[in-house]
Amino acid sequence: MVETMILAAILDSLKDPVLFADTAHVTRYMNRAAVAYYKEGETLIGRSLLDCHNERSQQMMIDILAEMQAEGLEERLITDNEKHRIYMRAVRDLAGQVLGYYERYEPPVVKEKA
Repeated sequence: MVETMILAAILDSLKDPVLFADTAHVTRYMNRAAVAYYKEGETLIGRSLLDCHNERSQQMMIDILAEMQAEGLEERLITDNEKHRIYMRAVRDLAGQVLGYYERYEPPVVKEKA
């Protein structure tokens, strides 16, 4: 089994933010890029992600997590703008049970002018 220290170092080496929340939407881990990206930084750890979002986004996150748990959904696009795309991605244990989710970032899709 890979040591926790090594896994954290791997995640910290990524240039994109990685924020993991459990099934109660509580932030449990942030890599260095996430700590730098979010204005509240490390203080988000141990707090509900729902508190950081408006009512519409909160409901979307609750619904997506429910789909992950009940229907086996693995990933859903939650934000698509000129800065980036953000996906909510399921994290499962070896038995397939959802442990939580993380936000996965992608650069924006550059649309060519016709």
